Amino acid sequence: MKKITLLFSILFLALSSCGVKTTQSLLSDGNYDAAIDRAVEALRTKKDSKGKQDYVFLLEEAFAKAKDRDLRNLDLMIKEATPANAERVYNTYLQLNNRQEKIRPLLPLPLLKQGKNASFVFDNYSDQIVSSKIALSKYLYENASALLKSKNKLDFRKAYDDFFYLESLSPNYKNTKKLMEDAQFKGTDFVDVYAKNETNMVIPKVLQDDLLDFKTYGLNDKWTVYHNLRQKNVTYDYSLVINFRQINISPEQIKEKEFIKERQVKDGVKTLLDSRGRPVKDSLGKEIKVDNYRTLRANVYEFRQFKSCQVTAQIDYVDVKTNQLLQSFPITSEFIFENIYSTYKGDRSACEENYMSYFNKRAVPFPNNEQMVFDTGEDLKARLKNIIVSNKFRG
Repeated sequence: MKKITLLFSILFLALSSCGVKTTQSLLSDGNYDAAIDRAVEALRTKKDSKGKQDYVFLLEEAFAKAKDRDLRNLDLMIKEATPANAERVYNTYLQLNNRQEKIRPLLPLPLLKQGKNASFVFDNYSDQIVSSKIALSKYLYENASALLKSKNKLDFRKAYDDFFYLESLSPNYKNTKKLMEDAQFKGTDFVDVYAKNETNMVIPKVLQDDLLDFKTYGLNDKWTVYHNLRQKNVTYDYSLVINFRQINISPEQIKEKEFIKERQVKDGVKTLLDSRGRPVKDSLGKEIKVDNYRTLRANVYEFRQFKSCQVTAQIDYVDVKTNQLLQSFPITSEFIFENIYSTYKGDRSACEENYMSYFNKRAVPFPNNEQMVFDTGEDLKARLKNIIVSNKFRG
């Protein structure tokens, strides 16, 4: 038991030493806040113990250096008086305050050899946080409002991000919500989706409607919206055209096949006979019995109904403003109708178990051509979605 206790003590000291070295390394690299986080985590338990003294010293040093660096950076940014620094100034004051609040619950932290507590000089940053937040809100509002006057969609999207940040920072700031909606509308790529039939066959309206119903694709995102019906108040940036090029439908076919199935099954026992037809006996003079098998046989008549449909299309990406073809993607989908049924003469048990279901089936009416085209829809839709996901419109 003493050996186990000693082993755990050595292991604990090794892990503790490793943690201290990592914290020292972070401090030496100037990664003060990471060092603070490690030290704070280590001091959450047994903070007054001798084994935690290294962490107290490291925390004291890391805090002082982090604070000094932040204050020097703030002094420089304030002297520069550049509006673009507003966010950095605000975040730095928040960082100074949050760092203090992270350490405050641990205080006091004793330095056992010195007989005193570690020194952490805390300041009240409330006024600076409020004033820098006001300055940042003003900057975000003015900068985003200026971006809204641009003609570039990327600027509108930047404006949206600024308004969104402003709304989270200062809810209901002026008319931010309305301007954010305007920025999103202006920054959105609107795509007009429609189909063209270049085949000599009728494309079922239900299939076209289903293909063009982009709500079911889940493709609309923050900056791209697809419409299968043009809206009056929208200026479209792109068109996505589904060009049906060719539809091939095979004739209705019924293929017949006849084959014989045989299988041997056990049917009781019989006396073993020798080559002369006499019973074979064992050493005790008893007749030897062996399994008796009989052969099951069936003549199977199999019928296969078959009809296929192949739809070939081309997906075109078009720039509406220039009427220029941007990209084209070929797409081919196929649907196969197949029905297999069978009849038999003889013993159906001669067939495998997985074949039995064919004996319960009968001939069914072939789907008409329009139904065949419609049944390609699910595969067409999946392929179309894959093309769009892999080839986004770029604003």
